[in-house]
Amino acid sequence: MPATVAQALTHARVLGVDRLDAQLIVAHQLGQSRSWVIAHDDAGLDSLQSDALQAAFARRAAGEPLAYVLGEKEFHGLLLHVDANVLVPRPDTEVLVDWALELLAGKAAPRVVDLGTGSGAIALAVKRGCPDAAVLATDISAAALEVARANARRLALDVAFAQSTWWAALSDQRFELVLSNPPYIAGGDPHLPALRHEPALALTPGGDGLDALREIVEGASAHMAPGGWLLLEHGYDQAEAVQALLRVRGFDGIATRRDLGGQPRCTGAHRQ
Repeated sequence: MPATVAQALTHARVLGVDRLDAQLIVAHQLGQSRSWVIAHDDAGLDSLQSDALQAAFARRAAGEPLAYVLGEKEFHGLLLHVDANVLVPRPDTEVLVDWALELLAGKAAPRVVDLGTGSGAIALAVKRGCPDAAVLATDISAAALEVARANARRLALDVAFAQSTWWAALSDQRFELVLSNPPYIAGGDPHLPALRHEPALALTPGGDGLDALREIVEGASAHMAPGGWLLLEHGYDQAEAVQALLRVRGFDGIATRRDLGGQPRCTGAHRQ
């Protein structure tokens, strides 16, 4: 049983846990910064701390995302609670939020909906960046909505939530901006096994990966205000397919933006 920070880090290394991840786990468990951990490797651990660290290291060594082990993930300046009921927010999705905030700038009380909100990352980041917006966030998963609602309460951001499969529960509501980071990984994608700890429902619709995107695009017109925008995150190799879906449905101003790695990641368009 590790009795000091140094021994705990050695134990993590033996398990195969990355050095940075191990330091972050220790910092989180002890309520300290990573720099403190580095400077105080001789600090003692009590039995509860030691047991908790061993359990956390074992989870990370088994491939569980660091965000789940820590129970939190930073996204667009917000510290969000996350667990196995929601997808871990990715930095590339911040491109979608930045685009949304550009479109909302100067608009009076715009209505925004985030379809498939998960942890609430997109909806909450948009609400913080545009406080006047009336933001609704939906998800098919009741467990995911619990996580999102808790994040909204903790961050004191006034976002409404509804359980819905894409457009199903939105009746005749219309929005100036529709956002979604839907499941888009193809059912046979070789990367899926590495993502086994995250909810499959949030990762893949099966097939070619485009089913959720198709459903969102096909139903969008009935829920968009005149001049409204639809912004979608998608796979790096799906931009042309999403552009085609939007074109067939009569959208205008179709454009695609690249993620932090330079890959086409978000496609948007508007209705005249």
